[in-house]
Parts: sequence; C-alpha cells; structure tokens
Amino acid sequence: MALQCGIIGLANSGKTTLFNCMSNTRAKSSTAAFSALKSNVGMVHVPDNRLYELARLQPTQKIVHTTVEFVDIPGLAKGASTGAGVGNKFLSDIRNTDALIHVLRCFDNDALPHIDGSVDPVRDMETVDLELQVRDLESVEKKIAKTEKLIKTGDKTAKKTMEVLQFYKEHLESFRSVRTIEIDERDRQHVSDLFLLSAKPVIYICNVDEASAVSGNRYSEMVVKALEGEDTEVLAVAAEVEAQIAELENEEDRLEYLKDAGLNEPGVNKLIRSAYRLLNLKTFFTVGPKEIRAWTISGGMTAPQAAGVIHSDLERGFIRAEVIKYGEFTSLGSEAACRDKGRLAIEGKNYVVDDGDILNIRFNV
Repeated sequence: MALQCGIIGLANSGKTTLFNCMSNTRAKSSTAAFSALKSNVGMVHVPDNRLYELARLQPTQKIVHTTVEFVDIPGLAKGASTGAGVGNKFLSDIRNTDALIHVLRCFDNDALPHIDGSVDPVRDMETVDLELQVRDLESVEKKIAKTEKLIKTGDKTAKKTMEVLQFYKEHLESFRSVRTIEIDERDRQHVSDLFLLSAKPVIYICNVDEASAVSGNRYSEMVVKALEGEDTEVLAVAAEVEAQIAELENEEDRLEYLKDAGLNEPGVNKLIRSAYRLLNLKTFFTVGPKEIRAWTISGGMTAPQAAGVIHSDLERGFIRAEVIKYGEFTSLGSEAACRDKGRLAIEGKNYVVDDGDILNIRFNV
C-alpha cells in the first residue's frame, strides 16, 4: 500500500521546487503563476537504514524500499473552487490521496511577487482551506439533493444519511474543515464515497529561505502559533536548498552540502516520517537471500491483513506468521540464531503487526 500525498498551495509558494527535491520525476517550475498545465506525479523511496543493517546480516540479491507517491497539484488561487486560476480542474487529482502536504510561502523575494501582494502564510493557509471547504460543500449539497429523492422512495438508510449530511453541511458553512469534525466513525461511512478534500490529514511545509533552514523564521513561527492544538505536523524546509542538494549525484557531495547548510538530513526524510506518524503507518520486513523488502501497513493491521499487502493469496490462505522483532534479529545476527534462542514467535490471525517486525507468512491456497 504505497502512500500517496498531494502537494497543494498557492501559486509561487515553492510547491514544484519541493516536488523536484523529493521525487524521481523532474517538473518544470516557473515564476509565472498558473503556468502549469497538469499535475506532476513522482515516486520516492522511503529512507530506512534498517534495510541495510538487515542486508549486512543476511546477504541478499536485492534491497527493495517501500515508496511514497507525490502528486504536485498546480498552484491554487482565491476562488479556485469556482473557476479562478487553473487550480479548479486539478482539485479532483487529490481526491484519492492519503494526505496533503500544504506548502506555505515563508520567504521574501522581490523578484518573485506574491500573488496577493504580500507574504502572509496564515492568510494563505486560510485561503487554500476555504477553497477545499467550498468544493466539499458543493459535494455534500449534491448528495443531499440525491438523498432527498431516496427518502421519498422510502429508502431505510436515507434518513440517517440526510442527518449526517446536514451535520457536515453546517460544519463546512462555518468555515471549518471536515478533518476537525467530531462524529461517530459509523456515521462517517455515510459520506465516505465523497472523498472530501478537507477531511484529509495535512502536513504543513513552511518554505523558508536558506538562512532559516535550521530553525525557521518569523513567518514559520506564525504558522506554528496558528495551528496550536491541531492534530498536524509543521516543518520548516528550505525547498530551494533541498532542490540544489537533490541535483548532486554523489552521496558524499550531498552530505557535505547538507552539513554546510547546518542540516543533518534531507527535508524529504523528515517529511516522510511526519506523514507516517500522522497517518499511523508502520513498516514490516520480509528477509531472504533473494530479496529484503520493506512494506507499509496501517497501524493496527493483523498478520493476515499485512500478508495481503504482499499478495492477496497470502491473506486468503493465511495459516500463521513467523515473527522476529528487528532488535532481536540484529542482536542475534540471523534467523537461525533467533529460532535457536526461542526468539522466533509463531503468531495467528489475531496478531497485530508492529513496526519493524520481520515476517515469514505460511499459507495454503
């Protein structure tokens, strides 16, 4: 289950620059607002040094990282949900994403005018939030119209659906995003088919200047203060610096550039970790002489569900999982040693997979 993140923000916020420093795809960035004609899509390997430690202990032919897919949505503008700019036709591109990365301009640059005339990341955040809320309200109202017809036909669930839709409508009309709504999980199912944009968890990227790459600046501090108490993540990233680092082919040169900038790792690493925390994602491993691979699952998944991420046949014919904890494997040095020391556990269908588990699935179909 590859994680998919949509990158959103106003035009000239640095979205595409950020996309280029993370992705294996290079998109053209421009100082001209609304110049993009399509959303950019790219993949990035999830950095995980545990894979290399496992390969050191278990020689293998191939190491396979799990991946994250990034979708760079062309810059939005005030009124995008009603046709302003070009962002309106791309909003649908983020309906199937798992999370949003909202890039906020937190730097001054006279050569790159802000589309609203001044730098104010909190205002920009509210502008984009409003556009998503307006689009969601439109979706809710369309379903209300359809549900009214179902009620007249005597549909048994339509009345409850209408109650939930009206609750969402009132929430959105109060200029609040769906992700802040407090409602029973069962009731959420009545709107799950709408894939509401403002329901998605958000990571805020404060795109700062090079001098503010380590500790942020007054603009990023404004964002942190505005989001106090919200279930989100806020990161300060100097996208221009990160993009320059990503252009370097030699790993040593990259590390040296990071060091000179006062950074100890690329911003994309921090971003991916934030996404995993926000979405409660875990990583488990399969280890063997042919391949050592990382797999992404949602927190709380059972062993059969994790097996299904590898292949549906493994979930359908699941018998048991042989589980070794990463720490046990690395301290004892091999699967055989873990087995001899009684550190290989046999788990059934109710076992909840933990981050770092090494799984060997036994199945029969």
